[in-house]
Amino acid sequence: MQKPFSTSPPSSYGAGWSANRRIAIVASVVAVLLAIAAAVAWISGGSNGHQAPDAAAPAPAPSTSAEAAPKPAAGSGSVPDPPRIAEPVAYAKAAAQMLWSYDTRTTSRDQQLAGMRAWMTSETTYADWASVTGQVPDPVLWSRMADQDQHATGTVLEGHYPGAFKQALAEDPSAITKAYIYVVTVNGKQQIAWKKGGAGAEARAVTLAVQCRPSRDCALAAIAPSVTQ
Repeated sequence: MQKPFSTSPPSSYGAGWSANRRIAIVASVVAVLLAIAAAVAWISGGSNGHQAPDAAAPAPAPSTSAEAAPKPAAGSGSVPDPPRIAEPVAYAKAAAQMLWSYDTRTTSRDQQLAGMRAWMTSETTYADWASVTGQVPDPVLWSRMADQDQHATGTVLEGHYPGAFKQALAEDPSAITKAYIYVVTVNGKQQIAWKKGGAGAEARAVTLAVQCRPSRDCALAAIAPSVTQ
């Protein structure tokens, strides 16, 4: 029987983070925060996410960075609309719950991608769509998951700014006013279920880049390659 799959396995964080997008994100965040060491630690270091339990399937191959966003007509299935929130941590917590939840019984892969796309910032300079699509199984694996009625629900326990990000802000609070990108780490859990009463659960953690410009709702910019607490 197909084992349950987590849409954003810790071992694959950032697998789809394209070189060009990484450069853009790093350049903007480093320049804005004036904290090269802290930003480099965030991008390339940080602690690894929690390991998936034995019930979880291996991470799928990430979607390519060139994968086009699905057409809006595809709908978004079970993926919720992004909330109208102007506070970075609150938005990141909602985004993490969205990323950890899916339902192959009612939602196609294209619908899943379409729903996730709606959470992204429209500013292409900062939007790393590849880092998000890299969390979604390829079409073949999604089909296998659907055959088993696999679905998952994410629960958020807490969200916070990582220490390196807080330190950078403390050193120069006004520097963030260029891109208004905030780094937020969210911890929680994911419950997975499939046919014949199959079920599993695992701890989850993700570090997100969230853009929250003044007088605008927040939007997701990227998923960091590794979790930084």
